[in-house]
Amino acid sequence: MNEIENNQECFVRLWRKLERTRRLLGGQHKRFCIRNVLKAWWGDKATDDKVWEVCRRASLMLESDNDDYKPVYGNDLLPLPSLYPRKHRELLRAIVSVTLGIGMRKVDLKALDAAYSIAFPQSTPMNVNKKKKL
Repeated sequence: MNEIENNQECFVRLWRKLERTRRLLGGQHKRFCIRNVLKAWWGDKATDDKVWEVCRRASLMLESDNDDYKPVYGNDLLPLPSLYPRKHRELLRAIVSVTLGIGMRKVDLKALDAAYSIAFPQSTPMNVNKKKKL
């Protein structure tokens, strides 16, 4: 896979690559799941340990934001990235975190959200970090 960095340009490539991978896996009659995405991107480097680590990190971030927590498994079918971006946001965040060896909170969320708007211009922009009015 291309070099992964913690910046908006790389995140745009990752969002687009995720959509291309979804189409590729569908054309091959394979499940669009984390394990198959990582195998398509990393090849032989997508070991069970790395898949597990990506799933674990994505689960931890979804757990902290959601009361009805459900763990993420490597073989779970993923929804469309353009329609349900939240899981994919955490997946890409976990992939960047594992690849660069940094913590999940060090991934630039503003750049990741802005990249989503560039990659999917017809979709509603993501901004889950906005402050809520009381």
